[in-house]
Amino acid sequence: MQDNTAKVTKRKDIPDKYKWKLEDMFADEELWEAQYEKSLKLAEDFAKYQGRLTSSAETLYEALTARDAVWQSIEKVFVYARMRRDEDNSSAKYQSMTGRAGSLMAKASALMSFFTPELLSAPEELILSYLKEEPLLEKYDFLLHEILREKAHVLSPAEENLMASLSEVLGASGEIFSMLNNADMKFGEIKDENGKAAILTHGNYVNFMEEGSRELRKAAFEKMYKAYKDHINTISSAYNFNVKTDCITAKIRKYPSALEASLFGDEVPKEVYENLISEVHKGFPAMYRYMKLRKKLLGLDELHMYDIYAKLIKLPREKKYSFEEACEIMYKALSPLGGDYVEAVREGISSGWIDVFENEGKTSGAYSFGSYDSMPYILLNFQGRLQDIFTLVHEMGHSMHSYYTRRAQPFTYGDHSIFTAETASTVNENLLIKYLISEEDRKLSEKPKDEEALAMKKYLLNLYLEEFRSTVFRQTMFAEFEKITHEEAEKGNELTSEFMCEKYGELNGLYFGPDVICDEDISYEWARIPHFYRAFYVYKYATGYSAAAAISEKILKGDGAAGEYRKFLESGSHGAPIELLKLAGVDMAKPDAIKSGIELFGKLVSELESLI
Repeated sequence: MQDNTAKVTKRKDIPDKYKWKLEDMFADEELWEAQYEKSLKLAEDFAKYQGRLTSSAETLYEALTARDAVWQSIEKVFVYARMRRDEDNSSAKYQSMTGRAGSLMAKASALMSFFTPELLSAPEELILSYLKEEPLLEKYDFLLHEILREKAHVLSPAEENLMASLSEVLGASGEIFSMLNNADMKFGEIKDENGKAAILTHGNYVNFMEEGSRELRKAAFEKMYKAYKDHINTISSAYNFNVKTDCITAKIRKYPSALEASLFGDEVPKEVYENLISEVHKGFPAMYRYMKLRKKLLGLDELHMYDIYAKLIKLPREKKYSFEEACEIMYKALSPLGGDYVEAVREGISSGWIDVFENEGKTSGAYSFGSYDSMPYILLNFQGRLQDIFTLVHEMGHSMHSYYTRRAQPFTYGDHSIFTAETASTVNENLLIKYLISEEDRKLSEKPKDEEALAMKKYLLNLYLEEFRSTVFRQTMFAEFEKITHEEAEKGNELTSEFMCEKYGELNGLYFGPDVICDEDISYEWARIPHFYRAFYVYKYATGYSAAAAISEKILKGDGAAGEYRKFLESGSHGAPIELLKLAGVDMAKPDAIKSGIELFGKLVSELESLI
């Protein structure tokens, strides 16, 4: 069990070589202030294009270039402030700067809200003629076609300005849930393994469920969900209005449904979402086999929901890795992507991409961030565990995606949709797990009775299975729940706590199968999932993981797949996500990648069964 009493290091005591170099963005805050003022002026000056945006091809090009300049400048202001705040969330200075940067973004959105409606008020033929007339506009060809595609869903200038002004208000349900979930809700105390009282938190709950005794898991499970039951009416009301906001906004913008409104931006057909759910349902037999194996390995007569995350196989080598050791493992695992890829990773680490260790006040978890013209920074809270190497590799996948994109694409296409971004990170994770398993296979080929290698292989196979279960099966269950709740709201029905608990409980039973007792408390799980306040995006984790599994298989087989994958990394958002993934040899419009992922999951279950 993790020691929850350990003191957290102060930031000043961490060597500089383990801190990201944000000073490369702004050497001091005076420069940030100057950039802030410049950004605001650029946004205010953009008003000069109002009323004449499409008066000529040259003016349209100037406006598009000016629009990019505004957002490129604001992005840098926001990213710097946010990452400085993440170094120490208790800093009032950086809290203020982050708040100001957020307000700047909202103000700029309102000031520039005329752009899309005015562009779309012009005849489509005129815009297309400008593309032929002005060679400089070629850079914006895909963007302009994307905007024209939205024509049926864009409101009048006055209405768009109103929607932009209401953007913060429309997100109120999510903010209210976040405050309740992260600040106001208390989960009480439980007694830990040593009989000491421990305050239950979101963070240690996961640790208790994975590492704790069965009695501790059950106590933590019941205590956690009691808090959600006690607040279920408030949470149900927040989620009900969040779903209503999605549905009403979709209706205002003339989409057939909230789901289709969400998918429209990525040009993802509704069938992709439905195919995912359908194919995962077909994979339930493999999932049920895995649950049966879990029950056997845990030696239980009954498998409850508080047993789902318990470690099946203990890590045979309790090793603490230095950050440098973790990096060496990463370099080897990612070598199939090419020597230049690995060299870029090495160079990034040495030049200050990563903020490595936890310090007092630092934001928890991990992420990859940065602005178009900064390093692709990574925030970690590295503790030297094997799972921290996976986190490092995952976030490096995101950062290398940004690295290649920003070198190849202009600012306009310098970002990524979640649909493609999660693929880049999980390709790296897949390469790492396959490398680690291959290392144990190598040891077993040299020494077949190597008990430690065999135990490590079993551990890694289970780790791989858990990634599949939590990313493909679990996220698809979430996606199906969101589909059900939004369809119910679109019928004009209220989303009551009874309805949502009933539907979630049914889904849970369906996804976990007959060998799992779906305790009543699990029907409240939907109430603690923050992802539901950003509807219809969790499915991208499942599709991204499936795509990554298929791509990593291709890369390991060779035949130029790494080169194809590089083209995908360089593409940014310069194309519809499904078309971009085709560059890496995967067509997500077809169910093939989901099928192959489910088949791989079944093979992993069989392999683990054979070793038990």
